[in-house]
Amino acid sequence: MKYIIAFCFGLAIILGFKMSKTGHDTFKPGAIWEDFDGNHINAHGGGFYYEDGTYFWYGEHKDQNSLAQVGVRVYSSKDLYNWSNEGVALSVSSNPDSEITTGSVIERPKVIFNKKTGKYVMWFHLELKGQGYAAARTGVATSDSPLGPFEYIKSFRPNANVWPKNIDDSEKVYNEEDKSLEWWTSEWKASLVDGLYVRRDFEKGQMSRDMTLYVDDDGTAYHIHSSEENQTLHISVLTDDYLDFTDTYVRVQEGGQNEAPAIFKSGDTYYMITSGLTGWSPNPARSFKSKSMLGPWEKLGNPAKGKGAELTFRSQSTFVLPVAGKDDAYIYMGDRWNPKNHIDGRYIWLPISMSNGKPEFQWHDEWDLSFFETASP
Repeated sequence: MKYIIAFCFGLAIILGFKMSKTGHDTFKPGAIWEDFDGNHINAHGGGFYYEDGTYFWYGEHKDQNSLAQVGVRVYSSKDLYNWSNEGVALSVSSNPDSEITTGSVIERPKVIFNKKTGKYVMWFHLELKGQGYAAARTGVATSDSPLGPFEYIKSFRPNANVWPKNIDDSEKVYNEEDKSLEWWTSEWKASLVDGLYVRRDFEKGQMSRDMTLYVDDDGTAYHIHSSEENQTLHISVLTDDYLDFTDTYVRVQEGGQNEAPAIFKSGDTYYMITSGLTGWSPNPARSFKSKSMLGPWEKLGNPAKGKGAELTFRSQSTFVLPVAGKDDAYIYMGDRWNPKNHIDGRYIWLPISMSNGKPEFQWHDEWDLSFFETASP
């Protein structure tokens, strides 16, 4: 009996150590964030989906570089602090002819649920193997479960042979002058705003890099992506099954150089947080608001406030998550990239406050969800 008691006591000590090592009840932005197995969470450029009391976190599985070696990983949580590794939601293919073969680039996966079809739909930014960032495509996959496995369907450049709703007829003609313009000249900038790259890419489809998804209250789904050589955002309406693009899209902040879009809605107003174009290096975030997803969008300035705000606390936006069960509770979710060792990228989650109709977030070394109960309105 004493051996049994000793064994049970030893097991309790081991289990207690395990729980103390991996159990979390606060957020610590920028720190190593371990899952229930004690491993740093590997889900970068993430997207989040909530269903029946469970959050699902989808993100890029990173190794030392940015090329896809595993695919999109998924984690689950009941409380947002503690996450279980649920495996690979979308796997890269061993077939060298596949568009999502090992060595391609799969970034910023986002998942939404289609009530009509009963399918979970994942969209992501895809670059084809060996082409750098020249392909600028968006890919789509589906699953019967939020945990996957997701089945890859296709990738493409969206809106081929379709003009944006907010472009003038005078801006639809691609001419010899367009082809000869030199980058960063005043002539190039003026032509860019007037639709230079929309005209250039009209037949083959518009570029789609950093992206996110948003499903509105009426079930309409939107695909928001950096286009036109990352110089202009496009917001596109998806089809009813969320598997393709309709002919409705608009240009947003023409020539504004926005990427890493994240969308949320507070009251009857839509808000968007983006970053500038500085590669893997951080920069000041931007924010915008609109009464319609299709705009017009009004500039609000940098939502980050306080010390470190000039570099968004060394992070880049990826998602804004509404906290389930709490009114007007939103979390800014960003990545702190490490281009020398991508797997070591950290997660910067900070609570958003609304101030005079503008979203704001400040640095916290440590915080928890009680912030939203004590924050001033």
